[in-house]
Order: sequence, then structure tokens, then C-alpha cells
Amino acid sequence: MPLPLYLLAVAVFAMGTSEFMLAGLVPGIATSLDVSVGAAGLLTSAFAVGMVVGAPLMAALARRWPARTSLLGFVLVFAVAHVVGALTTSFAVLLVTRVIAALANAGFLAVALSRATTLVATDQKGRALAVLLSGTTAATIAGVPCGAVLGTLLGWRATFWAIALLCLPAAYGVVKSIPARAGTTPQGTPAHSSLRSEIAQLGMPRLVLVMLLGALVNAATFATFTFLAPIVTDTAGLGELWVSVVLVLFGLGSFAGVTLAGRLSDQRPGIVIAVGGPLLLLGWVALATLAAQPVVLLLLVFVQGMLSFALGSTLIARVLYEAAGAPTMGGSYATAALNIGAAGGPAVAAATLGANAGDLGPVWVSGLLVAIALLIALPFLRVIAPHVGQAVR
Repeated sequence: MPLPLYLLAVAVFAMGTSEFMLAGLVPGIATSLDVSVGAAGLLTSAFAVGMVVGAPLMAALARRWPARTSLLGFVLVFAVAHVVGALTTSFAVLLVTRVIAALANAGFLAVALSRATTLVATDQKGRALAVLLSGTTAATIAGVPCGAVLGTLLGWRATFWAIALLCLPAAYGVVKSIPARAGTTPQGTPAHSSLRSEIAQLGMPRLVLVMLLGALVNAATFATFTFLAPIVTDTAGLGELWVSVVLVLFGLGSFAGVTLAGRLSDQRPGIVIAVGGPLLLLGWVALATLAAQPVVLLLLVFVQGMLSFALGSTLIARVLYEAAGAPTMGGSYATAALNIGAAGGPAVAAATLGANAGDLGPVWVSGLLVAIALLIALPFLRVIAPHVGQAVR
């Protein structure tokens, strides 16, 4: 894979850490800014909404800019938002900075996904996506736990400063590795490419179908991931330090999943969906019924992280293939599908907390969402996951 892909993944790592780190910082932010924990939790919702809205909006705004200009601009805006967030004493200002950071994150990821497809052969979009998503999985392995530790030792503002500093090597990588190509869009497509025609691609049934499936699987992933802490401490009876261990295991599994999918999603997407999907469903059912056993919990968290990201990244790769007619907006469609799931899954899961299912309600939600995805996907498997000869567009 080309070096620029890995440099873009550094920025994705910084942005992914920022997106996920807030779960461990909310109590400190609430105390520091004199708001309730519930109000501080709105920071997570604001970021998720900004990601969903920002993906198509920022991609449309940047589609005529050179790739280096748009990517560098998004990284710098993201960094500045964190600097302001680290300095402010106003919760309202912090909330605004989270929305701005989310817009920059969405714009960067949308452009980076579209750009990545031009750096590789037409039948390697899945592998390119796997490299970029490795930045996100690395964030769950190292970035989020380290951010939580840093926030505990030095306060939540230190974590915001760390994210801003991490953007500097990412910005340098963009400048050094991404050429500015005159006369083309950021993704290297002809300048006469019509925004209207690219948006019209959303009327294609196959594109809508794979976006829906990607959103459902990602919703299932984050429904449980968001509420792993009480499962670890209350259901399994482990100490609080084990929460970080479980998060790292999930991150290691997700890294293994995107790596595996990167090898299979281009040439054999049907195998990943037909085999990985049912296994993922069985895994959620197993976790919901056996989470009280610590050893089983640790094993299943790794396996579910692997299966979730293998299946999810394969479906998002299919979005990029089906959106080939929208070369500057296709990345935003993939980003929107990811983040609709990331925002919707935890919202549905939260509604189950306090019900009869207790702390395991989110896990049952994950199983239900995957079951719905399979009921939709399996009858249309040959349509959404063509064989090798059909996969190359």
C-alpha cells in the first residue's frame, strides 16, 4: 500500500481518539465546568451529529479544492478546535468546539476515503479502507486508554492538548505526501464532475442497501462498545482497571478484523458477509448470556471486535465500490453510514438500560441489529457482494 495511506491513517488515529476518548472524561468535564454529567454527555452527541451532517456537507464544500488543501485545512481546523476546547472555561464554547471538530473530522475522513481509492488499483478499495480504518482501531487500542490515563493524571484539558499536538505530524504528512494537482478535484476526477450527478447516485438501490447494512452493523458495534464498562464491573464483577483491559482487547480484535477484511473484502466480500455475519450474531448472543464469566467475557470481546470490524469494513468498502459514480462524494456516503450507526446504536442501547435486561440490554440490541442486517443482506448477497470479475468497476 502507498505510504500516503499510512500517513493519512495517523490523522485518522488522532481524530478517532478524540471521538472515543470523551466517555472517560465526561465526569471530569462536568465537575470542571460546573454542569451535570448528563449535560456533559451532550458533548458526545454533538460530535456524532456533527459527523453525520458534516460528511456530505464538507465533502461538497471541498470537492473543488486540491486534495492537499482540503486535507490540511481539515486537520488544522480540528487541531485549533481542540486548543480552544482546552483553554475555555465555558461549557457552551466547548460544545461548539466539539461540533466544529466533528465537522472537520467528517470532512477529512470523507475526502481521505475518496482520495484513498485513487492511490490504489480499482480492485483494492477494501485494502485501502482497511489501512485508513487501522487508524481508528489503533485509537481504541492505544489512544483512548492513554487519553483516559492522561485525563486522570493531569485533567481532561491535557488530553485535548495531546490531540492538538498529535495533529502536527498528521499535517506534516499531508503536506509531504499528498500532491496538489491542478485542474482536478481533490480525488483526481475531472473538473466537470457534477455535484448533482454525484448526489443522484444516492438513488441507486444497491448503494442505499450497502449504506443501510453498514449503518446497522456499525450501530450494533457501538451499542455494546459504548456500555462495556458496566458489563465489566457489574455483570462480570471485575475491578475498574479491567475496563481498560477490555477496551484494549476490543481494539486488538478490531485491528485484526480490518486487517483480515482488507485481504478478503475486495475479492471475496460474499464470504465475509455470509460467514462473518452469522458468527457475529452468535457472538452477541453468547456475550449476552455468558458475560458473567470473566474469562469468557474477555475472549468474546476480542472475537466480537474482530468480527464487527471485519464485517463493518467490508460493507463500507462496498459503499465505495457502489459509489464509484460519485468520486468526490462517495467517501462522504461511507462516512455518513459509519456515523449514523455510531450515533444511533448507543441511543437505542441506552433506552434498554434500567429495563429487565439491565447492563446486558445493549448486547441484546447489538444482536438484534445484526439479525436485521442479515435478514436484509443474505437474500441479496450476490447483488451486494459480487464475485471477483464483477467487483472491479
